[in-house]
Amino acid sequence: MNAAQDAAKDAAQDAIRDGHPRLAVVQPQGFPFNTGRALDEVERWSREAARQGADLVLFPEAFLGGYPWGLRFGTVLGGRTEAGRRLFQRYRNAAITVPGPETQRMCELAAELDITLAVGVVERDRYPGAATLYCTLLLLGSDGSILGKHRKVKPTAAERLVWGEGDGSTLPVVDTPLGRVGGLICWENYMPMARMALYGKGVEIYLAPTADARDRWQATLTHIALEGRCYVLGCNQIVHRGDFPSHEDVAAELAEAPEILCRGGSAIYGPDGSCLAGPLYDETGLLLVEMDPGAIHRGKLDFDVVGHYARPDLFQLEVDETPRPPVRYRGMPESPSHD
Repeated sequence: MNAAQDAAKDAAQDAIRDGHPRLAVVQPQGFPFNTGRALDEVERWSREAARQGADLVLFPEAFLGGYPWGLRFGTVLGGRTEAGRRLFQRYRNAAITVPGPETQRMCELAAELDITLAVGVVERDRYPGAATLYCTLLLLGSDGSILGKHRKVKPTAAERLVWGEGDGSTLPVVDTPLGRVGGLICWENYMPMARMALYGKGVEIYLAPTADARDRWQATLTHIALEGRCYVLGCNQIVHRGDFPSHEDVAAELAEAPEILCRGGSAIYGPDGSCLAGPLYDETGLLLVEMDPGAIHRGKLDFDVVGHYARPDLFQLEVDETPRPPVRYRGMPESPSHD
């Protein structure tokens, strides 16, 4: 570690000790199907964020593996094509396992930079014989560990063609030196009960990586900040048609797609719903804000979604966090891993 990195770590620790950690979102260029290049970008941007004093750094939905804008994988209702199956194979090859070599590299990076790192990935199921992919948010600690992962519980629209559904065992809110961190992915954030599951665990730093670049997404982020009285980090990426590989199966499906597939819109909101940074459109970049933990508690004077506004005498939510592997074997020491 060089002198500049030492200074960055010292500054970050000073901020935490002062009670004002720094939160960052990265809006990078996307590299669909090119996991190695995307992983290099995670390292490059993380180092820059740490240099600027960030304590937590968030990357977009499906950044490792790629969000498949414009692709239909050869499907229509009632039909599939061999070209589409080949395309799915390519997409599966770009996915990562958790844990695996890619998570190891990111864990080591988080430990070196002394940051909490959150990255959207396309995850390949490790269950024996399975080939299902998941849209997953990984949370990696400054101690070099995997703090938690969240699998998207409801892929939206055509996403259901290539992504499976996560179960209740991956809805973590974890304690970090910065506060309690958790999140949902893209349109999961429109699910009131999913949000309430996180509020019930005391989320203070709410991560909302997305692929939705429309202006109205900002209203969603504002609402969550006000509802949860938490810091909300919205994160997206910049993707052009030319960022996809030039393979004929990909090119054929993207032939009619617009040149700009995603224009970003990353932003950070405070517990009072105010926009603290962004939204950032049409360019890559880094947004950084200083967090005031006291603002979370001050905001609950007049609205506390799991306190005096909850009305448990009228409304109750039950969340089933039981892992749901497809096969359970009685009499064996343990069932095959479904992590």
